[in-house]
Amino acid sequence: MWYYMSGINANRNILRTHLPPKTRREMKASMGDERRAWHLAFVCLLLAAVAAAESTPIAKLDCQDRCGNVSIPYPFGTTTDCYLNEDFYIACNSTHYDPPRAFLRRSNIEVTNITVEGKLWIMQFIARDCYNKSGSPVSSNTPSITLSKFRVSDTDNKFVAIGCDTEATIQGVQDDKGYTSGCISKCDSIDYVDNFTCSGIGCCQTSIAKDVGYFDITVRSYHNHKGIWDFNPCSYGFVVEENSFNFSSNYLRDLQNVTMMPMVLDWFIGNETCETIKTKSSDDVCQGDSTCYNVDNGSGYRCKCLDGYQGDPYLPNGCQDIDECKDPNLNKCEKICENTKGNYTCLCPKGYHGDGRTDGTGCVANQSGGSLIIELTVGLGVGITVLIAGSTWSYWAFKKWKLIKLKHKFFRQNGGLMLQQELSRRDSSTETAKIFSAEELETATNNYDESRIIGRGGYGTVYKGTLSDGRTVAIKKSQVVDESQIDQFINEVVVLSQINHRNVVKLLGCCLETEVPLLVYEFITNGTLFEHIHNKSKASSLTFETRLRIAAETAGVLSYLHSSASIPIIHRDVKSTNILLDDSYTAKVSDFGASRLVPLDQAGISTVVQGTLGYLDPEYLQTSQLTEKSDVYSFAVVLLELLTGQKALCFERLEEERNLAMYFISALKEDRLVQILEKCVVDEAKIEMVEEIGSLARRCLRVKGEERPTMKEVAMELEGLRMMLEHHPWVNNDESRLEETEYLLGEPSLKIGSNSGMNNVTYDSITDHIILQVGHGR
Repeated sequence: MWYYMSGINANRNILRTHLPPKTRREMKASMGDERRAWHLAFVCLLLAAVAAAESTPIAKLDCQDRCGNVSIPYPFGTTTDCYLNEDFYIACNSTHYDPPRAFLRRSNIEVTNITVEGKLWIMQFIARDCYNKSGSPVSSNTPSITLSKFRVSDTDNKFVAIGCDTEATIQGVQDDKGYTSGCISKCDSIDYVDNFTCSGIGCCQTSIAKDVGYFDITVRSYHNHKGIWDFNPCSYGFVVEENSFNFSSNYLRDLQNVTMMPMVLDWFIGNETCETIKTKSSDDVCQGDSTCYNVDNGSGYRCKCLDGYQGDPYLPNGCQDIDECKDPNLNKCEKICENTKGNYTCLCPKGYHGDGRTDGTGCVANQSGGSLIIELTVGLGVGITVLIAGSTWSYWAFKKWKLIKLKHKFFRQNGGLMLQQELSRRDSSTETAKIFSAEELETATNNYDESRIIGRGGYGTVYKGTLSDGRTVAIKKSQVVDESQIDQFINEVVVLSQINHRNVVKLLGCCLETEVPLLVYEFITNGTLFEHIHNKSKASSLTFETRLRIAAETAGVLSYLHSSASIPIIHRDVKSTNILLDDSYTAKVSDFGASRLVPLDQAGISTVVQGTLGYLDPEYLQTSQLTEKSDVYSFAVVLLELLTGQKALCFERLEEERNLAMYFISALKEDRLVQILEKCVVDEAKIEMVEEIGSLARRCLRVKGEERPTMKEVAMELEGLRMMLEHHPWVNNDESRLEETEYLLGEPSLKIGSNSGMNNVTYDSITDHIILQVGHGR
């Protein structure tokens, strides 16, 4: 198996780091200097904390509140009766270290900081996989951590992999369920690596899920770092506090001298909610002027001091009133500040009146009556009012002028002038793209309200909107834009807007007045083909006849794009989530964000590999040469989804069958095609027709693109089968069987863990959705 899962000791809250003995000895030699480097960032904070804590206890009476440079606030403690329970025991080792160092319970995990707000900093080992210049392994390790009580912070940490020939995986347990994530980082030269950028070239990163109580980290190399060994002899993977880590290209070579990174844990009390605790007053550990709140990472609760109080809410009288009057930054009093419990009051001295606040009326000296004073006061008030009104008007006018300039800048930057010129050259009788204003789309989406989001993907977010003429549209907001590809983008907008095919989602126009261009499409009401295939409540509505029609319509669209459009178009991201269905289950191909136009005099183009794992053409992945046969391969996977009801990539299947294409080929070889078919296909279709479709899919999945049929041939064959199904029902043939099938796909080049040419892949086994993007961030 590619992933290895170790067990969890659910009865003990002990962190264990598993490393080979040799690596552990090597790490001990460098741990001293490394820890001092990480502690340096806390020195100023610790000094300030000591000064602030002189009058506020943080530990129980007669209990040690420090271990070396680390404060130990209750519920943590270093000796019996000084901590809440065994989960909060801190072992203070003064025998082997000067100053002493703190360790979590009886483990070798060093604690570097603890806060009563629920954060605990530890040092965690780095996973590495190192080679010598000839490509022979030198050293490797697979560190892991086990938590039965605390949780790895999902808001403070990131999973990071560093290397130019690196695949890193983090695998563990999330809320008693398996959790797997990871990323791939590749590069051929250190010249391509940017400092402070961790987007897949030399460095990649991904988020940590909530409620993770265990993980282990594995790193591996595709080519044993051959060809890049001079500047990158090792692959690395680690979980690190995000604010403590900035990537540098020097890490590719020098990180082998670093053994540990800082990581943040979320700690909490018990495993019950505040509502449950309130019914058990004897179990409530929130003391004095504090309140209870439920945690969102784990299962339990914490305490916090009420507003106007500070200190340790777990100690009796641990929350002390803040004297806001001693700090001018904490009060807004103009003259006199009077401290109260949890608050303060502003007063005016004798001879003055007002609320005493700098953000209010302040303190105004009492005056004797007189018309002159009244006139001066009124005049001053009117003058100030006019000045404020004039300043406000000037400010808003200036702001509006800046906004208009910014829109013009974005319009030019995004190729607006070029698009206007292209549209003006088009035949006026031909329907072309409309250029929408930013205000039109803001109104249509209610300022891009979260409730209008109908989809998120690797290329951006899609909103549902209503135009002023009442049309419902889908508005795609991209995440990033490559300024070097603006010419190509404008050309694609013009060409795609002229595609008038009943099975293509119509591109209505775009908006170029925003930082990234917005694309406006017609709105399709019935969701994606992926939802209808894999959602059991919807799958029953897809009969075999409907599935065959959807396949034929989709093939017809791709054939049209390849051979009938004015300029051939390769979709490049054919998958079931990019095929929408209307209320009559008519297929609508969408999302041309990855599409490329092919010059009429060329059969293909070289491009950075881009697509979705499970659907990606293995020949394109290896050669970066994009041809129309790449769409043929991807379509074949969609065809298999329609036949089998299986996902293109599924980690619940055996390793060699995770890839649907491989699963299908294996079933053909073993003469068990019927066993993997969707129930409705078996019940409704004749085996001869299924064999015909399976044979077609098999030819489309051939490794060499030149051996695959064209989309035009595929569309004609599917349309012929569909017409035959409607007018000439097939006859049962009990002796029908699948012919011997050549193993066409070779080695599973898209299998997780194989040596592919991918630059950046993010795995997420929870959502079971894997996106491949090359050349962009995570």
